[in-house]
Amino acid sequence: MKRYILTLALLVMAMAPLQARDGAKKTYVIGFYNLENLFDTYHDEGKNDYEYLPDGGNQWTETKYRKKLSNMASVIAAMAKDNGRFHTVLGVSEIENRHVLEDLVMEPAIAEANYQIVHYDGPDRRGVDVALLYKPEQMTVVETESLPFDFNSENIEFSMTPEEQENFRTRDILMVHGIIDGEHFAFYVCHLPSRLGDKGQDLRARGGEIAYEHAMKMQQKYPGIKVVVMGDMNDNPDDASMAVYLRGKEKIEDVGPEDFFSPFLSMFKAGYGSLAYRGEWCIFDCILVNNALVHAPEGTLRILPIIKKRRNQFYGRIFVKPFMANQKGPYKDTPFRTFSGGAFIGGYSDHYPTYIVVSK
Repeated sequence: MKRYILTLALLVMAMAPLQARDGAKKTYVIGFYNLENLFDTYHDEGKNDYEYLPDGGNQWTETKYRKKLSNMASVIAAMAKDNGRFHTVLGVSEIENRHVLEDLVMEPAIAEANYQIVHYDGPDRRGVDVALLYKPEQMTVVETESLPFDFNSENIEFSMTPEEQENFRTRDILMVHGIIDGEHFAFYVCHLPSRLGDKGQDLRARGGEIAYEHAMKMQQKYPGIKVVVMGDMNDNPDDASMAVYLRGKEKIEDVGPEDFFSPFLSMFKAGYGSLAYRGEWCIFDCILVNNALVHAPEGTLRILPIIKKRRNQFYGRIFVKPFMANQKGPYKDTPFRTFSGGAFIGGYSDHYPTYIVVSK
């Protein structure tokens, strides 16, 4: 069924602010944001960052870079204002290096959050990585790992030749094992292969499979660990990478020990989106949680519903404010991005951020 662009008013109405809950002792916000090509103005050896240099195609100056940083920080600050707290954990994608994140977390709008950074330089040919920002007062990092993409699957038939596979480079998946309020968590931050040329379904399926296989190993190693898989999946929650290879279920009651709950699946079916792709709303910015977070023992952290409607409740939020959207023209109500038609327009990102809330 074709999915049409929703109006911003409907999106804002659906994404009501997080409400205080009686008896909620501690509440933590966990989210993801695609920062849309956050590059600095210097060349990094081995990175394809030439467009984002002062003399490059985008004429990427220090002034534009600082505007981009300020915009990204203002969105993070707006989420904190709505929720009454900064994210405990925020996964990000499309960042060039650690340096841009160090500049971002020092922006005046969010400096008080004291965000720390987990980042690895990855092999992506375009030169973008994923990373994790976290509040050290709320999470202690135990271990981290960068999971490379490979073709070692018994379940997927790949369209690439062996030679093409050998030369293929994409983003690693970041795994961060931490402790929040005495409980073990494993966070996976993904940016799965693109849809360029209407291809890559098999590659995204493998990306989902890599995250799933590692998460199952973590569950065996740390019984009861709470797992969150997030990222720009370049797939919707009902695509095979999410629904089959990550075993994402729409309903909590269907989630078993080796399944994930996919809170944005019901929202996608209801017509909401985190980005406009070819004139339709999609939710590529997925967050999934394991059985331990949806069927948590009493007195431990579990995922909570954020949005309550007459007949439905949603466990995720797509964050959008009017300043983050185009206010007029052919792209009215869609994300107000950094560039349009090759011209710098001073926007934010081509994705809206998504998040979930966990609480005792």
